[in-house]
Amino acid sequence: MKAELGCRQHGATDSVRTSLRARRVRQKGFTLIELMIVVSILLILISMAVPIYNQSIIRAREAVLHNNLFTMRSLINQYTMDKEKAPQSLEDLVSAGYLKQIPIDPFTGSRDTWVVEQEDVLMSVDQTQPGITDVHSGSDAMSSEGTPYSSW
Repeated sequence: MKAELGCRQHGATDSVRTSLRARRVRQKGFTLIELMIVVSILLILISMAVPIYNQSIIRAREAVLHNNLFTMRSLINQYTMDKEKAPQSLEDLVSAGYLKQIPIDPFTGSRDTWVVEQEDVLMSVDQTQPGITDVHSGSDAMSSEGTPYSSW
């Protein structure tokens, strides 16, 4: 009797093991629905991230433009006060050692597109020659603030 009971228990255990193996075999992969849901979620996240990334690139370029303009305007003033004459071109700042090189406009991608303002106004009493008083970007694009970069 014990032998019969042992066989029954053993047989029951084998059938449980077989059904567990069958379940494991069936559960190894993902269903098509699960994959479609995961891909859909990824696409939604990517579609939200791309505009934020593009906006951050534009803001970084705007920050570089602000910095370049501030630096060049400051150096134009320093050159004018030191030399008692305003620079006639941005190359004068480079040749006098105020700039290592003319910076690249981040929106036009060129060093040659800077728009300089030359006025006959003298900035100091000692100044003997007028020249460049201001510099602007050569880009016609609009900023995130709604103003053209050429007006900065």
